Amino acid sequence: MRWVIARFPFELTRTGVLDSMKDIKPEEVVGESVIIGRRTYPVKQVGQVITRQDRRDFSADEVVRTMTKLGFTCRGLPQATAPTHGLSPHQHASAMLGVPAGPPTA
Repeated sequence: MRWVIARFPFELTRTGVLDSMKDIKPEEVVGESVIIGRRTYPVKQVGQVITRQDRRDFSADEVVRTMTKLGFTCRGLPQATAPTHGLSPHQHASAMLGVPAGPPTA
């Protein structure tokens, strides 16, 4: 089928994507991802391989939309988890920075 990614038309099929990605080692997934075969790839890596374009030339949404329509499973960004042990916003921020949490100084 014909797909437009980064304003360029591409003839992509499910089989073609599987063939393109079969020898590609997945990079570490830190954001949106797509499952191709038994591997999980970052969507930007998949977009770069199938379009042969720089990752800055297209959005992750374009690739997710195309891969979903081709029948691949896509996963979005991980949801931020709220602190579970009742820290104040200041204590939570301090813990994330690795600074000992204490009372805010005025």
